[in-house]
Amino acid sequence: MVRLFLLRVLVASLACLALPVRAEAPVDSVAAVDLVRYAGKWYEVASFPMFFQRNCVGDTTADYALTPEGDVSVTNRCRTADGFDQAQGKAWAVEGSNNARLKVSFFWPFRSDYWVLGLDADYRWAVVGNPNRKYLWILSRTPQLDKPLLEAALKAAATQGFDLKQLKYTVQGSAGKSP
Repeated sequence: MVRLFLLRVLVASLACLALPVRAEAPVDSVAAVDLVRYAGKWYEVASFPMFFQRNCVGDTTADYALTPEGDVSVTNRCRTADGFDQAQGKAWAVEGSNNARLKVSFFWPFRSDYWVLGLDADYRWAVVGNPNRKYLWILSRTPQLDKPLLEAALKAAATQGFDLKQLKYTVQGSAGKSP
């Protein structure tokens, strides 16, 4: 009797292991990005910081400019305890993505996915991340983002399955304000 019971428990346990695990929907980029409108200065409002941002204490920005070759030059800058740190790289659109998915490289031959996951119709904010949900940036054209715009950007990130509890807000400007 005990053996039969244990056999049933074992069979039931194995059956549970065979059930499909509910996978999160894959991350998707916006339909298209106009790189001319996207170019310019963006302020980091919040992020899942990358390792190279470990010394940043605030005033983090990204400047994008179109190159004659059709790529995008990238200049990331942040304030550190000792002054400012800057990194320059380049990005290029992934074919067939309507400029919504880019590859970015700051040090050849290494490159990363840079997907625009949410974008305000007026290009006031952008949500950028990668398909494995390890990195995320909330960007704004202004140092601070009004609450309704920030909520829209956060909703775009949450809809893509990003865990917003990991978000670190960036201090911008001499007032040292963050949301």
